[in-house]
Amino acid sequence: MADLKAIAAQIRRDIVRMVHAANSGHPGGSLGCTDFFTALYFEVMQHNPEFHMDGKNEDIFFLSNGHISPVWYATLARSGYFDLKELYTFRKINSRLQGHPATHEHLPGVRVASGSLGQGMSVALGAAIAKKLNNDKNIVYSLHGDGELEEGQNWEALMFGAHHKVDNIISTVDWNGQQIDGTTASVGGIGDIRTKFEAFGWNTLAMNGNDIDEVIATLRTAKNLSGNGKPTAIMMHTVMGKGVDFMENDHNWHGVAPNDEQLQRALAQLPETLGDF
Repeated sequence: MADLKAIAAQIRRDIVRMVHAANSGHPGGSLGCTDFFTALYFEVMQHNPEFHMDGKNEDIFFLSNGHISPVWYATLARSGYFDLKELYTFRKINSRLQGHPATHEHLPGVRVASGSLGQGMSVALGAAIAKKLNNDKNIVYSLHGDGELEEGQNWEALMFGAHHKVDNIISTVDWNGQQIDGTTASVGGIGDIRTKFEAFGWNTLAMNGNDIDEVIATLRTAKNLSGNGKPTAIMMHTVMGKGVDFMENDHNWHGVAPNDEQLQRALAQLPETLGDF
């Protein structure tokens, strides 16, 4: 998977450069989820960069923890959804690349606004049901933060998904143990997330989200579970800030932009493999 690792390395460079240029954004979770996005968009998901909002006859993805937009925007651009040069506009006035993904800018790849946390599970389940009604055999993927699960709407959605046997959805939880105010254990006490999902009637899997090979294998296993009458969730263990040593496992990098000196330190650790935007 050397080519995928090269893509992931470049996307990490894109993330820190975008957030630095805007002097605003969320690098920590974005860096931690880069391997997941690379595996999903470049290896696993059946998707079309010639974007159609209805997503018929293709796999579709929803980002619930929308603050990690830098990794999604970089992945979409590197996948061909829009020109790489547009990454320069991240968080700028009149940009389609808002800090949290939105739909009124009509950015290809984005089907729902996700600035408010806790709503993505409900949206993804609705889209999965729509595919069933349309006899569309493709999969709906979604990503959620572990801290985000403190929002109660998630648990209503989990009940709904299992009760209605929505078995064409694969929801992944970025379980990095960090959120904006500290560790998830100290802030909300989220506990054993996997056990909770299982108690709500979901299939569950676990993976190292910073090992691309393992991410691909686990996503494929999850896909093979589709159609068995139960929704599937993956507990993805990641390191916040992965790839930049001074950001790793530090909740303070949840939503802080690197300064000039920190940017250079970060870029020194992230090889330019595909060419910067």
